Parts: sequence; C-alpha cells; structure tokens
Amino acid sequence: MDAFYASVEARHNPALRDKPVVVGADPKDGRGRGVVEAASYAARRYGIRAAMPISRAWKLSEAARRKGEEPVVFVHGNRKLYVEMSERVMAILAPAGDAFEEASIDEAYLDLSSLGGFEAAVERARALKREIAEREGLTCSVGLGPNKLVAKIASDFRKPDGLTVVLPEEVQAFLDPMSIRVIPGIGPKTEVELNERDIRTVRDLRGLEITQLAEWFGRWGEDLHAKAHGFSDSPVSNEWEPKSVGEQETFEVNTLDEVFILERVRALAGEVFVRLARQGFRAFRTVTITVRFAHFRTLTRSHTSREEMASEGALYEAAARLFSPFFDQRENPRGTRIRLIGVRVEKLVR
Repeated sequence: MDAFYASVEARHNPALRDKPVVVGADPKDGRGRGVVEAASYAARRYGIRAAMPISRAWKLSEAARRKGEEPVVFVHGNRKLYVEMSERVMAILAPAGDAFEEASIDEAYLDLSSLGGFEAAVERARALKREIAEREGLTCSVGLGPNKLVAKIASDFRKPDGLTVVLPEEVQAFLDPMSIRVIPGIGPKTEVELNERDIRTVRDLRGLEITQLAEWFGRWGEDLHAKAHGFSDSPVSNEWEPKSVGEQETFEVNTLDEVFILERVRALAGEVFVRLARQGFRAFRTVTITVRFAHFRTLTRSHTSREEMASEGALYEAAARLFSPFFDQRENPRGTRIRLIGVRVEKLVR
C-alpha cells in the first residue's frame, strides 16, 4: 500500500487529501520526543521519512513553510482504523491467488503461478489495483517477478500507484544499476561499510565472491550474495503453523535515547499483537527482544511467563523490562548506541 497510514487518514478526512501529512507523535513545536510513523508523499518531498525523529520532521516542515510551502499536518494516528482498513484490503487480495502471505499491515505476497504466465498476472494485478481503489479509496503499488525478493523490490520501484513487471530474463538488468540499499537487510550503516569498499550498486555487490562476503558478514554474507543475484526460494505461504511472530526496526540514526527506543518498542509491540490476532492466536508465554549495536554485535534476551499473556500492554511491559538493562551498565557498560531493535513472541496459544 502507498503511504498507508497517511493515505487512510486522508481517506477518512478528505481535507487532508494531497496535503503533507505526518502520522506520529506530537511534535510540540520541535520539542517532541517521538518519531514519524508515516509520511504522505507530499510530506516526503520535504525530506520527511518514517522512523525520523518527530522534532526533525517539525523542523523540515517549518523550513518548507518559510519557503512558502504548505506546512505539514501532524496527526497522532488511529491504529484501530489502520487495522480495519488493512483487513479490508487483505480480504480483497487473499482469494486472488494460489497462495497468499500477509507480510505486514500494508504489504502482502500473492502466488499467481497458475495463471500460466506474466501477461495474465499483469491483468490480475491491474484488476486488483482497480478494485482496491474503487472499494476502499486507496492506491497500491504492485511488483511482479519470478520470486518474492524481486517482486518486493519491483513494488517499490514506481510509487505511488505503480505496477512494475520484471521477467525472469530481466532480473539482473533490473537489479544491477540499483543502489545496494534495495537489498533487504542492507541499512544505512551497512551501506556506508560497503561504500567504503567501493561497493555502491547491486552490480558491484554481485561481482564479489561469496567467500569474500562470508568473511565480512558471516552467514548473512552468503544471503547477500544470493540476493544480489536475484535468487530467493522463499515460498508464498500462510499454511504453515508459525512458532513465533515478530517485528524489528533499524533506526535512521544510531541512538541510546531511552524515551525514543521505548516508544519504538511500543509501536513494534502493537504490530506484533495485530499479526498475532490475525493468525488466530489469542495469547503467548514468551517474549524475546533483539538488540543490535552500532558495531553490529547482536544480543537477544527472553522471558517466559508461567501464565499466558494476552494483551498488547502485557507484551509491551515484558519487552520494556527486557530492554531496560541495555540503557545502563548491566548490558551496555560502554554506552554503545543501538541501531536495531526487535520484539518477538513465542509459545503461542490459540
């Protein structure tokens, strides 16, 4: 979906349509401590992005206003509304393919193999885009490719309201000129590290031997090698029984700001709880967190309760307790900044 949260806000408040809209915390005239949850495309033209500190978004809005541009409309957000709209869109998509996989609240995969070829798949994609626009008043961008990796990258290629088709024989030509940032898992810090080795495009990455990438990044380097070649054997499937449900986020800037990080933990807990309920689970007993430091050292910590936990609040509280030692000497004696966090639940109960 295109700028999903902001688009839903505009759908329910037509006065926001085509306006620069930011969904997130109260900016408090530049003193706010939260982050941007989502930004409309008009707001993105000001340089505002998701996960950016809300204070920075406010400053960019003010800079645009001083240039005579329209100031940003800051909206607190309505998670219940976003979940409802997501469910309606997913209900349109789910029956349209051989297999359906909901990747997040605003993203899904469809297996269209039985249609017999890309020409028929393109027609199906166009029909789905029309149906979503007519029934729900929202636009989406679609990528068609020979596997989930290529389809995902293609879906981001032409936004908003785009449709990008990559045939099997076109995969390498499509990927090669792109920045390495299009490869899932490569964030700002990895990009800098690779740029320092003069690796800037997917073509550059593809030219490296798998042994070299494995030496630099371990097993993840082997995964990068496959992705640079457009390889992915991950199936589209919702039929397996998940043993865990989780979400993670890489920060735009490494940080040790406790208020900021715990706000992101709360947001991740909300996303996890939504996915948990969607997959038919009512509770969980184990909460696991992931912390990746600026130097890429990654740690996980878990807590298993004797009693079932069955609320978003319980999930956040358990996760926050696990994160707490990383803000002081207990788990982070050198005060190293954090680049990624994750929240996951296990021992699921239907």
